[in-house]
Amino acid sequence: MAGNIRTVLGVAACKAARWGLRVMKRGGTTLPGRAAMAFDKNILETVSRGMEVIVVTGTNGKTTTCRMLEHAMTASGRDTLANKSGANLLPGVTAEFAANATAGGRPVKKYAVIECDEGALKQVVPLVHPKVIVVTNLFRDQLDRYGEVMHTLEQIRTGIRLVPESILCLNADCSLTSSLAQDVPNQVIYYGIDVPVGEQKNVEISDARYCVNCGTEYQYTFHTYAHLGGFVCPKCGYHRADPSVAVTSIDSMTARDSRVHMKINGISSAVTVGIPAVYNIYNAVAAVCAYTAAGFPPEEMIRSLADVHSSFGRMENFRLGQTNVQMILVKNPAGCNQALAYLKSLGEPYNAVFCLNDRTADGHDISWIWDADFEQVCKDPQLHHIYVWGDRAEDMQLRLKYADAPEDRITCVRTSEELLQKMQESQLPVFVLPNYTSMLELRRVLGGATGKQEFWKG
Repeated sequence: MAGNIRTVLGVAACKAARWGLRVMKRGGTTLPGRAAMAFDKNILETVSRGMEVIVVTGTNGKTTTCRMLEHAMTASGRDTLANKSGANLLPGVTAEFAANATAGGRPVKKYAVIECDEGALKQVVPLVHPKVIVVTNLFRDQLDRYGEVMHTLEQIRTGIRLVPESILCLNADCSLTSSLAQDVPNQVIYYGIDVPVGEQKNVEISDARYCVNCGTEYQYTFHTYAHLGGFVCPKCGYHRADPSVAVTSIDSMTARDSRVHMKINGISSAVTVGIPAVYNIYNAVAAVCAYTAAGFPPEEMIRSLADVHSSFGRMENFRLGQTNVQMILVKNPAGCNQALAYLKSLGEPYNAVFCLNDRTADGHDISWIWDADFEQVCKDPQLHHIYVWGDRAEDMQLRLKYADAPEDRITCVRTSEELLQKMQESQLPVFVLPNYTSMLELRRVLGGATGKQEFWKG
């Protein structure tokens, strides 16, 4: 009985805290979870009991992959819980489940799609008992918080070992992610891209250059981007697995969408991915893999991908007067390089905004900007002007100068309101590349100016 009372009090505290915070126009994504856990530290297990849960983790692509899954499940008539705000640590996940439970702590919905931070996986999955766990990729990210990628890999492995009943969907093209299958008892399904993407010469590999098993430098039969592709160790033989769900051709990529063919358990299908860029093709194939692993018809997922919308801050579009503004979250070299390559591929004149903070949620170490290939856009004749903004705007400005951006084409903006005005005055499309906390602040300003709902409303 005491446990039931604690659950009732925890749910009530969560809902009251969330209501109060949202009345004050704050998201209420983490504190309500802490309030619930103050009464019952394992309340998440109670309020998720009996649900069919898909958990998505990894360095890049978590939010968008979850968005794709939740969109397909909702479109197919499955009432689905999702932490759309991106609050992906234990308190944030707890808040979402507790806020959507009955007063007694019973879940209201049958399904859930949950984004989970790599370091929090070992806390979350033993409580929600996921049916499927998706691991997107592993890149160097927030060095002051996680250290190098091998530490992050071990964090994920620790979490997976706690739920041997969960089906794993692993990126076959990521040598780090794929290695998770070597010493866990879980059923594993691989996904990936079977064809090369872009220029195959002089590919920069920094995060996983050497074999995770024997330390020998990998050879590649093809690359997609960064260390992703057809890796093989010439010494011990560790190599890319043959994926069950794979992109077999990329037929077109535009600023609006991508058209590909996917092989799903041996059957080929034409698929339109309604948001652009190579990394969203990866997110799409990961979502298809997870959807089928959960036992749902792949046709539902394929159909929904054509009209999927971006998550907040991830390829999100705003109409600011006569100006088109697109926001693309970047937080590490690999993701940043893909966003920059996307800008360069557009072939149309544009202005760019680079935003950089160094707050706790971003990681205090901003040295990663020196590993990102800003040179590819600073030398792009289609780029007319650059604006920099954020707590570390001067550091970004310096980085761009070293990337050979002309000083008279860089403007350092001091406030988000001033930046909004600059974007409104632009005669060209504007592409904004912020890191996490700068994205949240700027999205609030852009949302207010364009009538978009708060990020936590999804």
